[in-house]
Amino acid sequence: MTRLVHRHDGNESVLATDVTVADSFLQQARGLMFRSSFPGGSALVFPFDHAAKRTLHMVAVPFDIDALWIRDDRVEHVARLSAWTGIGRGVADTVVELPAGAADSVSEGDVVRLDD
Repeated sequence: MTRLVHRHDGNESVLATDVTVADSFLQQARGLMFRSSFPGGSALVFPFDHAAKRTLHMVAVPFDIDALWIRDDRVEHVARLSAWTGIGRGVADTVVELPAGAADSVSEGDVVRLDD
């Protein structure tokens, strides 16, 4: 089972146990669009081949989310994106989407990684 793990100040916690990895172009393009919900314990992870500026939009996403931009397992940026109108940008080789509130304990510089 793949988990999304958060490490901060030597403490480790699990952010999500229901992890979907969007590793195809179609999965990445669709993201959370047209879903009716995003239950607690879920995460959508977008892995990329290299770090670059990555933009997220909330078009056709009817709920708020937390987003993490990660480079080399270190959090570069954390944002809460509003339903329908939110836009977020950051440099990352991995982007993670979580239900709103799930990343309240995550700060820039923390480690967030997938754990199989």
